Amino acid sequence: MKKIRFIVDGNIAEWARICLIAIGISMLISGLTVDFLPPFVAIALVVLGIPVAAIGGYASRAEALGLKPFDNQYEKARKTYEVNEDEDDKPSRN
Repeated sequence: MKKIRFIVDGNIAEWARICLIAIGISMLISGLTVDFLPPFVAIALVVLGIPVAAIGGYASRAEALGLKPFDNQYEKARKTYEVNEDEDDKPSRN
């Protein structure tokens, strides 16, 4: 059985980006055009549809630029700033 991956190489998978954009746009259009929806449901669809589509769009742009917004490289960088217990925080004076 093949495992479904949502994050691939530090970014959202291509199929998930396309789904986010499509779902967000469909939420926006349905909130604006469907007349039998209660007003609060229509407003909620519009307000939530924009960020859903934006997340997919920003992830696509990050992929095009070669950025990895969901990567955990910051943990490696954070470890380089840690001070060992045997080392002193204060700079030595000569």
